Amino acid sequence: MKHVRFGIIGFGVQGSYYAGFLSGQSDKVKRPEQIILTAICDSDPARRALSQEKYPGIPVFSDYKDLILSGLVDAVVTTVPHYLHPEMAIFALGHGIHALVEKPAGVYTKQVREMNEFAATKPELTFGIMFNQRTNQLYQKLRDIVQSGELGQIRRSNWIINTWWRSNAYYAQSAWRATWGGEGGGVLVNQAPHQLDLWQWICGVPKKVWAKARFGSHRPIVVENDVTVVVDYGNGATGVLITCTHDVLGTDRLEIDLDRGKIVVEDSRKATIYRFKMSEDEINAGIGSDEVARMMSGERSGNLFTAETIETTEGWGQQHVQVFDNFARHIVEGTPLLAPGTDGMNGVALANAILLSSWLEREIELPVDEALYLSELNKRIAAEGKYPERH
Repeated sequence: MKHVRFGIIGFGVQGSYYAGFLSGQSDKVKRPEQIILTAICDSDPARRALSQEKYPGIPVFSDYKDLILSGLVDAVVTTVPHYLHPEMAIFALGHGIHALVEKPAGVYTKQVREMNEFAATKPELTFGIMFNQRTNQLYQKLRDIVQSGELGQIRRSNWIINTWWRSNAYYAQSAWRATWGGEGGGVLVNQAPHQLDLWQWICGVPKKVWAKARFGSHRPIVVENDVTVVVDYGNGATGVLITCTHDVLGTDRLEIDLDRGKIVVEDSRKATIYRFKMSEDEINAGIGSDEVARMMSGERSGNLFTAETIETTEGWGQQHVQVFDNFARHIVEGTPLLAPGTDGMNGVALANAILLSSWLEREIELPVDEALYLSELNKRIAAEGKYPERH
């Protein structure tokens, strides 16, 4: 195989963006050389008509199953409401078609687990997820540093990620948005899944979660859009995540404290890596009173650490195409997959634990109780009265 024939399921905002560069018609993003767009699907007649107008030579389907069974595609990407990703991926893989699912992998862990278990029965097929922020070279380098152990063990992590300002008009653009039954949640399933993924990708999966979420904070919606999370990694280390969609200015700052250093990331583009010349325990045991006085007055001694600053925006604006390119090269050349589909479970499990903690007002252990989460989710779907309960 020299090229991968791709089908897009869902021609909404994201699907139409993908169609632009996968078809080669985008003047901003270059089409991955090993991908050809060969089919589009959308259940909305108006969206199908629009796709035919923009891409007259590309067949259009109203049912994703018909697209998958058409013989026109080798792979599909699911740009549809989050609940639908697992069922579409399972159907595709079950019929010999590679599957790239949008984030998040699903809404609740039960459906994601079932998808992952099915994908495991099809090892000859490629199963990936659109974690495009993993292409950020800054985070790749930081993950390598943390995983290498050169700075010792993590003691605590803190991420404030409030760069998600969304207006009332944004929530009103689609009926399924910001609903329990249609979208499955708010900021945790729509805006912040990338950070939930990167957080655990770099720092590890926590053991326990305590969270406080506000629902409809300063917006006429019922789902969470203001969240504060405290996690316990089970080894003495802790972490905090703060996110919301009503901060006009926004903040994106990640700090990771380790035994032998500290990492500070600002705006996902600039990182300062402090490397201690001895561990914090050794500093604590051996520092003199004069040095302590200087440090307590805010003076940092260059004798204690070195600092390296890394700043890059290389590849920004190209993140999605890089995931497609990596996915296709994995199929054609066997290139290692940057974001395997099974990795989507960690972010969904963390989001489920956060919501469950807030709903029940108690600490939640991971792995999350699937039945309990689904039961609590269905209570909120039923209260909405707009969508059927989930199973």
